[in-house]
Amino acid sequence: MGFIFDDGGSRRAMSTYVTLWQFTQHGAQAIRESPDRIDRLEELFDEMGGELLEFHMLMGQYDTITISEFPDDETASQAVLAVTEEGNVSSETLKAFSREETRELIDGIP
Repeated sequence: MGFIFDDGGSRRAMSTYVTLWQFTQHGAQAIRESPDRIDRLEELFDEMGGELLEFHMLMGQYDTITISEFPDDETASQAVLAVTEEGNVSSETLKAFSREETRELIDGIP
C-alpha cells in the first residue's frame, strides 16, 4: 500500500484500483503498439500522482488487467478516462480493499 502526504504533511494511504481492459477494434488492429502504450500508461499514472503496481495480459472476456494506486477516486477515474479517450481500450474499474482495510470495514459494522 502506497502513501501520499497532504498539504499539512500528514501521511495517508492511497487507494487501490483494479481495472479490466478490453481492446477496441482500433486497439486490436494496433496490438503491436501495446508495449509502448503500457509504458505511456505507467507514465500517465505517475504524472497524476498514482502508481501502476501490476499489469497482466489475460485470456478470456478481458484482454488485460492493471492494479494501481491513486490518492482518490476522482484521480483514478480521470486517469482511466484519459487512457480510454485514446480509443484503444474500454475499461471497467473496481476499487479494491486490502485485507487490513477489509477487517477495519467489517469491524466498523454497527
